[in-house]
Amino acid sequence: MSYHNELGKLGELIALAYLKKLGYIILEHNFYYQKAEIDIIASHKDMLIIVEVKTRNSNFFGNPQEFVSPNKIGLMVKAADYYIRENAIELEARFDIIAIIKNKTEQHLEHYKDAFYHF
Repeated sequence: MSYHNELGKLGELIALAYLKKLGYIILEHNFYYQKAEIDIIASHKDMLIIVEVKTRNSNFFGNPQEFVSPNKIGLMVKAADYYIRENAIELEARFDIIAIIKNKTEQHLEHYKDAFYHF
């Protein structure tokens, strides 16, 4: 597995631990629908939380959250819509981004709630 894939998986584990510590209930990790992937689906305080995790080893080329493209957002919305309908979920949904900088000397996590809107 390449370094960036390993870093991405490590970032997801960091994000999962962070969310669990805050009392989020993890419903899915790496949920796939057609060509779309949602890193984490959780519930918290009567809300469904759809989470994209972006991990980089530095912000030299930009902050991790800046790498969530409009195409990725569209795919996430499509997958979330499917998940909600298939599981008959009646909770309000929110889309978050967890941005992580992780290298040998630094680990920094930023949680962007309501990072984008799905309409």
